[in-house]
Amino acid sequence: MPINDSKYWNKDLETISREDLEKQQLIDLKKIVKYAYDNSPYYKRAFDNAGVKPEDIVTLKDIEKFPFMDKKTQRDTQGKGSFLGELCAVPENDVVFISTSSGSTGVPTISPFTQKDFDEFQETEARWFWQVGVRPNDRYVHALNFSLYVGGPDVIGAQKTGALCIWGGTLPSERLLWVLQNYKPTVIWTSPSYAWQLGEKALKNGIDPKKDLNIKKIIVAGELGGSINETRKAIEELWGAEVYDFYGLSDIFGACAAMCEYKDGLHIAENHILVETVDPQTGEVLPPGSKGEFVFTTLRKHARPLIRFRTGDIGWIDTSVCKCGRTHGRIHVLGRKDDMFIVSAVNVFPSDVEAGIRSIPGLTGEYRIRIFDQDYTCKYAVEVEKKAENDQDDAEVISTVSNTLKARIGVKPANVVVHKDGGLNTRSEHKSKRVIDEREHKLAS
Repeated sequence: MPINDSKYWNKDLETISREDLEKQQLIDLKKIVKYAYDNSPYYKRAFDNAGVKPEDIVTLKDIEKFPFMDKKTQRDTQGKGSFLGELCAVPENDVVFISTSSGSTGVPTISPFTQKDFDEFQETEARWFWQVGVRPNDRYVHALNFSLYVGGPDVIGAQKTGALCIWGGTLPSERLLWVLQNYKPTVIWTSPSYAWQLGEKALKNGIDPKKDLNIKKIIVAGELGGSINETRKAIEELWGAEVYDFYGLSDIFGACAAMCEYKDGLHIAENHILVETVDPQTGEVLPPGSKGEFVFTTLRKHARPLIRFRTGDIGWIDTSVCKCGRTHGRIHVLGRKDDMFIVSAVNVFPSDVEAGIRSIPGLTGEYRIRIFDQDYTCKYAVEVEKKAENDQDDAEVISTVSNTLKARIGVKPANVVVHKDGGLNTRSEHKSKRVIDEREHKLAS
């Protein structure tokens, strides 16, 4: 733990110069590529087939010579040769923890950790908690699923800060509100959807989150909402608390990136992850600052190294020094490649629609997007909820929604459907399903 309540968990690491950071990245990259080649059946085969070898890494840019891998690679190699599969680079006896993906885009995939992997994972989580202001005098509620979910153990990182930690898990809303009322925690971590819905439920039960609860900071992850200004500010207004977004992958570890107080992107742990951005279709490597698909290479994870893992997440990285003084790059995530759709030659992400809807007064903020084919072209429609106290007629709401989305995205929805407050079945205690794709022929990713 830092001495004298420094703003940094590890000042030397967090403020290291870009030159020194990249020097260390190169040292670690050379080691992990050789380690993967020597210990993982998959990487030996993949590198040999691609005609590359560990000695080809002379500069960081040389990673571009090596082949990509993705979720399909994980699924295809899982369980082959051993329980942990061909990607694993250690014997099972060296593995102390596994998590699994949600399986939302296919068969759930296992993510194994050695003790060293796990300890460094939690050291990074402590760094993020400290970065958003968690301190020993805080009471923290970890309201995340513990069942096989990689974010479950992150509570250990919170404990490393000295905070009093309450392992809430997926408590029913009524029970969680009881905890918030009676234990008076100051920090909570959950999904953006649930943070919003829990605040709404509190109000409906006569509890004002601003006045009757003691939450000062809300950490959100699992959905994009925390990085959408309109959504984040709506949650902050509802709770009277600061909201910070965390970003993680089951493939690597819980939270790999987190906001600082300036909320200008999410600092990514570049001591653990080498970041590339590539064209989603061609795989061409793009310059830093360009929008594309994130490709991550783990630099220190030994149970299952990931060399050039295509995340499927679209965004860009800013490697300039942040106002907070931290030098690790900040990623700006726009959405999932699989979720993007094209209407009248305009790339549309559900996050764009969410931002537009959450900016309109008189709506609850709940929404659903329907994507469909009409006259041989892609169209989209949206459904929204009107607040109970909103006395506008539906035609006026439809016009406002349509014009707002046209101004923000560049293309209007084909139609807008208005529901009464609570009329949309999008409220969930965890991740919410908001996109329905009815197209027969989707674009290949």
